Amino acid sequence: MKKLIIIPAYNESENIEKTVQAIEKEAPDFEYVIINDCSQDETKRICEKNHYNVVNLPINLGIGGAVQTGYRYGYEEGYDLAVQVDGDGQHDPGFLKSMAEYLTEQNLDMVIGSRFIRKEGFQSSGVRRIGIKYFTVLIQMLTGQKITDPTSGLRMINRDVMKIFAYDYPKDYPEPESVVAILRRKKKVAELPVIMKAREGGVSSISPKKSVYYMIKVTLAILIEWIRK
Repeated sequence: MKKLIIIPAYNESENIEKTVQAIEKEAPDFEYVIINDCSQDETKRICEKNHYNVVNLPINLGIGGAVQTGYRYGYEEGYDLAVQVDGDGQHDPGFLKSMAEYLTEQNLDMVIGSRFIRKEGFQSSGVRRIGIKYFTVLIQMLTGQKITDPTSGLRMINRDVMKIFAYDYPKDYPEPESVVAILRRKKKVAELPVIMKAREGGVSSISPKKSVYYMIKVTLAILIEWIRK
C-alpha cells in the first residue's frame, strides 16, 4: 500500500525538523508531504535546506485549505491511505502503523487517534476539554455515534474518503465538521487510543479570544453539513 503523511505547517520553524525526524524514525514505510501554508517564518527555508518533500502555497489558505491540498496531492498521486500529522510536534508517528493496520483489517473509512480513551499524555486545557465534550455530544445526537476526540487532527482515511476530501473539505477548524460529513455518507469511523504531546513551540491557531467564535462557527457548520443533500 502507498501511505502518505500530510503535514500542514504554518510558522512551524521550531518544530518541523523534529516532526520529520520522528516520522523517518517511527514510520519509515510512510511517505510524507509538507504543505507550507505561506509561512512567515523560516519554515520554507528549513524545508528547502533539508530537501523535504514540500508544497509551498502562494497564499495562506488556513488549516482546512492546507489539509485539503494534501488530500488532493495524495489522491492524484495514487496513495491508498492518508493521515494528517500536524507540524507542531504534538502527534506521535509511532501510532501510525497500528492505525493503518486497524483501518485495513476492520475495513474502515477513517480512524481517529483519540487522547481521551485511555486519557494518557497531554489532555489539552480544561476549557478546550469542555468544548471537545460539547462536540462529542452534538455529533452523537446527530449521528448516533460517539466520537470521544472530534477535534483530533491525527486522523487516517482510505482512498474513497481521500477523493471526497480532495474536492470538498471544510475551510476553518475542519475536524468536527469533516467527521460529520463522512458519517452522513454512511462511512465507517472508529477511534484508537493515542498519546499526544504538548506543543513545543509556535502558536496554536485557536487563541482564547477565538474560542467563542470557534464554538459558534463549528456548531453552525456541523448542523448545515448534517442537513446537506
